[in-house]
Amino acid sequence: MGAGALDGRVAIVTGAGRGIGREHALLFAAEGAKVVVNDLGGAVDGSGDDRTAAEQVVDEIRSMGGEAVSNAEDVADWDGGRRLVEAAVEAFGDLHVLVNNAGILRDKMLVNMAEEEWDSVIHVHLKGHFLPTRHAAAYWRERVKDGHEVRASVVNTSSTSGLLGNPGQTNYGAAKAGIAAFTVIAAKELERYGVRVNAIAPAARTRMTEQTPGLGDIVKAPTDPGTFDIWNPANVSPLVAYLATEDCPLNGQVFFVQGGTVRLFQPWTMTATIERPERWTVAELAQAVGDLVGGTAGAERAGS
Repeated sequence: MGAGALDGRVAIVTGAGRGIGREHALLFAAEGAKVVVNDLGGAVDGSGDDRTAAEQVVDEIRSMGGEAVSNAEDVADWDGGRRLVEAAVEAFGDLHVLVNNAGILRDKMLVNMAEEEWDSVIHVHLKGHFLPTRHAAAYWRERVKDGHEVRASVVNTSSTSGLLGNPGQTNYGAAKAGIAAFTVIAAKELERYGVRVNAIAPAARTRMTEQTPGLGDIVKAPTDPGTFDIWNPANVSPLVAYLATEDCPLNGQVFFVQGGTVRLFQPWTMTATIERPERWTVAELAQAVGDLVGGTAGAERAGS
């Protein structure tokens, strides 16, 4: 076996006990990375803590000759996020890659959603991305101040539920859209320290997507073993591994990835315009904004 794409890289993967995170950890190790397999071991809704999930992935990596340690820190806890970064440095001497993948689902239609169902999803996804990134960024900044060259990568996990919208997931979608915005801004801030920040919006068969409204029946594995399984979570990991490589130039990008498909997301962007050199009235806007949203407004309306 030749040199791996991630030889010598130390990587943290959160939520790596199962699903997509597990596939990330396994591929990273196969490509030569030393992996911190972080997983609290909770159920899809965030309850419980079965720590053997992460340990089993570590065992798999070690059985194929790779290097890994398990970690059960809560990534949405301030001290837990700091200890997670410290665990990587303590185990392997450095940190080069952070893959923020951990998440939970508490799907409910908005009119039926309880406060706790909102708070828990925002907490795990959004704060669970912020804290490991915050502590890793502080570590990398100190490395730069000490005269070391840093070529680090953060890969975040957004979702089409946030970027395109999906009924029944106002909490999850809001968190995932927030993660995309967090990615773009963090990329601008951390570039000076040699840190790149990108995100993926994956489509794959996991415990979570099997419970997502409208997806449960779609994500089933094909019955014909010769058919390409576009929902296999392992399809997602090569892109994450590429984004984690030392020489990858990409920064501040968000990608959709499913099966053999990779698509680049365009961020929120302003399109058609209505404009005048004075304040609008409500009655005038009632007509003009209708044209704007309907796509009939254009440069010819400017100043009209």
